[in-house]
Amino acid sequence: MMFRKIAVISALLVVSATAFSQEKPKGPQPKDFTFTTVKEIPVTPIKNQYRSGTCWCFSSLSFLESEIIKNKALKDTTLYPDLSEMFVVRNSYHDRALKFVRLDGNLKMAAGSDFGDVFEVIKTYGIAPQDVYSGMNYGYDLPVQGELDAVLKGFVEAVVKNPNRKLTPVWPKGFDGILDAYLGPVPADFDAIAYRNSLGIDFDEYVSLTSFTHHPFYEPFAIEVEDNWRWSPSWNLPLDEFMAVIDNAIDNGYTVLWGGDVSEKGFTRQGLALLLDTEAKQTSGSDQEKWVGKEEEKAEAEKKPSYKEIVVTQENRQEAFDNKQSTDDHGMHLYGIAKDQDGHKFYLIKNSWGKTGAYNGIWYMSEAFCQQKTLNIMVNKKALPKDIAKKLGIKVK
Repeated sequence: MMFRKIAVISALLVVSATAFSQEKPKGPQPKDFTFTTVKEIPVTPIKNQYRSGTCWCFSSLSFLESEIIKNKALKDTTLYPDLSEMFVVRNSYHDRALKFVRLDGNLKMAAGSDFGDVFEVIKTYGIAPQDVYSGMNYGYDLPVQGELDAVLKGFVEAVVKNPNRKLTPVWPKGFDGILDAYLGPVPADFDAIAYRNSLGIDFDEYVSLTSFTHHPFYEPFAIEVEDNWRWSPSWNLPLDEFMAVIDNAIDNGYTVLWGGDVSEKGFTRQGLALLLDTEAKQTSGSDQEKWVGKEEEKAEAEKKPSYKEIVVTQENRQEAFDNKQSTDDHGMHLYGIAKDQDGHKFYLIKNSWGKTGAYNGIWYMSEAFCQQKTLNIMVNKKALPKDIAKKLGIKVK
């Protein structure tokens, strides 16, 4: 998935507990909800991307770690994998710089990227565990990459100017030298390909899915957002089938890689993701106009969240994408289903902003929010309902 919306870019580059010191306008709060988990798939511990725009990588590797846990049937949490985000990030930067220069700078050179990028990096370069390559070579315990991003961009912009009227063959080495200085060189004696092969994953067995009407259904297309710099394709499904994939995945023990828009007021810093209908009159147990003289109804209403959500359709979902109200903000890891006190479905979401909010780094995303604000998902092909896989012409091993 691709994740960067101009209006929220600074917030996503400073995704830490510090970034959440100022609350959004008040709305529904965790105290309004009682969640009951219906099903959850094992995930690795919460991480913190901190001041870096690398949610696409943190979420993708969390997703793959759950795949490894499932494939290897790991019960002991001490054996859970811990894959290196910065190993992927440095190789992604390398490939992106080459493409940036080939396109004469007509490509976004920044931190944001998409899920397909992670899979291409791993298939090409392999992967390393965190204890082999942390990528923290510049004096911080957590990623702080504003300077690195600026230096890398400045370097390739200088190369694109082609001051010698012919590029030298060594400029990629110079670019990699910057990566070595900031992130550290990958240990020469580590075999990243062999380690990748030991994980028991076929990295071609994953599929990206989306749901928009400006392309035909049941065919793939590259979602038109700038962070999709590799032009990775996603299969296009009608909205009801798109959501059915998510539910089928969880029901069958597979997690979902989620990418979408989190700039909505209903995406709170306290762990809630709601598609608030800001034009609707909100109700609550303290609404004297409605409940005066009905004490028993007031008491019952006080148990319910004081919000109303938009009813999502294929049409208003498309409209939100076309008018830039839904775009590529953030990537997270969807790993379960819960219900609130009224039986409404919510998805369990593992974020990469550290143990923040009311649920220590976990978000509860409403079904409506997921329907409207998801740009794309990635799943194991085995998680596809059989009828949908058949429509897409995807053969499942």
